[in-house]
Amino acid sequence: MPRPTAELLFGEADATPMSTDPATVKPWAQAQRCLESAPKAWLSTVRPDGRPHAMPVLVVWADDAACFATRPASRKARNLGGSGHCVLTAAEPDLDLVLEGVAARVPDAAGRRRIADAFAAKYQWHFALRGDAAYDDGLPGSPEYVFYRVTPARAFGYGPDGLTATRWRF
Repeated sequence: MPRPTAELLFGEADATPMSTDPATVKPWAQAQRCLESAPKAWLSTVRPDGRPHAMPVLVVWADDAACFATRPASRKARNLGGSGHCVLTAAEPDLDLVLEGVAARVPDAAGRRRIADAFAAKYQWHFALRGDAAYDDGLPGSPEYVFYRVTPARAFGYGPDGLTATRWRF
């Protein structure tokens, strides 16, 4: 993943009451930790008719990106099949994070293995990989899942004081 440029979200002209102190710019490493440690995140996608759709997802950090699993026939998977553009939001005590990007199915077996390993480590959720899909053999019927990786375009981080904001451009 390219290293993002971090900058203040607001300039002097439009900042009030937001901070314009460059010392308040959050490092990308903090945003990454937020995604790595968040118990869940919210994924927003767009339906074919343009209406928004938001759902919680379990998110892991693998291959230097935020990744999630969903059933292939789910609304979010069908939305992403039409347009991969999405927003992923997560929070920790010191940061509220909004990540805009493009979600795409993970095409390679090695990538799917790393994501499955990340799910096992973070959530103790174990996937069996067969073909291009992942299966939860611990559930009746061994439901099928697919993995998505989000490539960020920009992200926004807001501090707990409500007055500090950082934008990361990729």
